[in-house]
Amino acid sequence: MTIMRVKSVEQSIRDAEAPEFRLRRVLRAVDLLGIGIGAIIGTGIFVLTGVAAATDAGPGISISFVISGIACGLAALCYAEFASVVPVAGSAYTFSYASMGEFLAWIIGWDLMLEFVIGASTVSVGWSQYLVEALDSIGIAVPDALTAAPGAGGVMNLPAAVIALVLTGVLVVGIRLSAAVTNVIVAIKLLVVLFFIIFGAFFIKAANWSPFIPPHQPAEPGAAGSMLEQPLVNAIFGNVGSFGLSGLVAGAALVFFAYIGFDIVASGAEETRKPQRDMPIGILGSLAICSVLYVLVSLVMTGIVKYDQLDTAAPMATAFQAIGAPWAVGLVSLGAIAGLTTVILILMLGQARVGFAMSRDGLLPVWFAKVHPKYRTPYRITLITGVVVAIIASLTPIDVLAEMTNIGTLFAFVLVSIGVLVLRRTRPDLPRAFKVPWVPVVPILAAVACFYLMLNLEGWTWIRFGIWMLLGLVVYFVYSQHRSRLGKGETIEEAAEEV
Repeated sequence: MTIMRVKSVEQSIRDAEAPEFRLRRVLRAVDLLGIGIGAIIGTGIFVLTGVAAATDAGPGISISFVISGIACGLAALCYAEFASVVPVAGSAYTFSYASMGEFLAWIIGWDLMLEFVIGASTVSVGWSQYLVEALDSIGIAVPDALTAAPGAGGVMNLPAAVIALVLTGVLVVGIRLSAAVTNVIVAIKLLVVLFFIIFGAFFIKAANWSPFIPPHQPAEPGAAGSMLEQPLVNAIFGNVGSFGLSGLVAGAALVFFAYIGFDIVASGAEETRKPQRDMPIGILGSLAICSVLYVLVSLVMTGIVKYDQLDTAAPMATAFQAIGAPWAVGLVSLGAIAGLTTVILILMLGQARVGFAMSRDGLLPVWFAKVHPKYRTPYRITLITGVVVAIIASLTPIDVLAEMTNIGTLFAFVLVSIGVLVLRRTRPDLPRAFKVPWVPVVPILAAVACFYLMLNLEGWTWIRFGIWMLLGLVVYFVYSQHRSRLGKGETIEEAAEEV
């Protein structure tokens, strides 16, 4: 079938070396670690931890982080192998094209656009919330009309739009500047997170951890709204409710958002000096560091404040307010602002690189793949990404955005995990600088774990995701299938003439 045509690893690498589309290889292992940590530590820990503790897992939210971390760790092993084999921009899209064919590559590329754009929009909203908190702590009040989406009581979220547009400019100027900015801000937010852990540890009250896993509370029929407003797993296993073991898993599905980012490291493969060596370091190293920090932060947070009081937009700040340390509230808010800045930057970087790869392959208009003659960045797709993120962030509430990002990411992880098995069978001859251990057990466990977490997202999220994917099918069969370079037998040089 033509829609299942596979783009070989060798061809992907040749395309990346074409002068008209060549990106600048400047990233080192430390830069990849910075990108990974910069993307992972963000809204999930600074914003969503309190919500998950209050509504799903209680103090056991630290166990939820472990559950999500294990699922992500299994998927990260698969990403690390692919990134060492196919060191080309595009992340899971490029991996799928080389293993499962064009149609599934399109599906995952379309899915990644949802993940990165909606993810960047979500974090922009979280950034705005912490900015308002920081300004309020020094006596500056910002009108609600300018800091909230129409559905959340405002007219537009202006700070969220502004930060997205400013960071778009940074990305256009170049990956070297983006990496330098990221490394500096990552250092700042790591210091803030460590400060929260060390300083907050002195104010922990063991009574706040009791019970560590609150008793299971079955959901009453209709109490949480229609089935579409509840986790899809309810329709399969009955109303699981919150807390108890089921609450730990539901909490894991929500805080999974906190781990999004290690996969974006793979998007920078084409701009890495030694991708075969440094990609696994960046992907696995950043995930390991952040997992440890997440568990410690959640333990301290729920030790300072009773879990049922943490359902706020800024739970770290709430914890320090509870112990009467307003100066610490301002510090945490500033640290969160710095941290969230890198997440927005890196998510938009990931989207621009995936869009660039899809455009270079002809599945999106090749015009988008134009590389800036001076900065060697895909500036056209970067500018479009920034504008779209700014619009969505200014007009959409954060809760809707967060779940849409989660389902898109989990779906990508499922396909990448399967792709490792496929490529091991179809191309066992390929040199692999890093190999997933215990194949096929690890990839299968990764796919199953990620799919189960998908089932813990509400029905409406699945419906929105289904609509997005249906739209993607229409675009593929109407446009992309016929414009594909691989399908037309078009060379990279011929594609360059269309830019």
